[in-house]
Amino acid sequence: MLAALLAVCATGCVSRRLTVRTNPPGAIVEVNGRRIGTSPASMDFTYYGTYEIRMSRPGFETLVVKQPVAPPWYQVPPADLISDNLSPVQITNRHEFQYALTPLPPAAFDDHQLQERAQDFRNRSRTGP
Repeated sequence: MLAALLAVCATGCVSRRLTVRTNPPGAIVEVNGRRIGTSPASMDFTYYGTYEIRMSRPGFETLVVKQPVAPPWYQVPPADLISDNLSPVQITNRHEFQYALTPLPPAAFDDHQLQERAQDFRNRSRTGP
């Protein structure tokens, strides 16, 4: 009897996965300051709540969002006790978020302006404060 109860208890598990997709794909994705890869990027997580997601890609503005990740009904107490410990099957909980990145204006890539700014910094560093 005890062995059967332990076998049932050992099977319950909830797998939580967060996926971030960007348009265009290939942006570097960081969640709460930890790099998880290039989009589409996924990570497993333990706790529901608000995550800070940072997406950056050359030629596009860096996007930082505070993304709430809400628990499904079976992860709200007291139901979470059953789904986490007593469920006879593994439950997979997936959260997917999609973001559009904004291209930088063309002036940001002007080589002549960049060289002028570099020369200006060089001149200011030689004169001191």
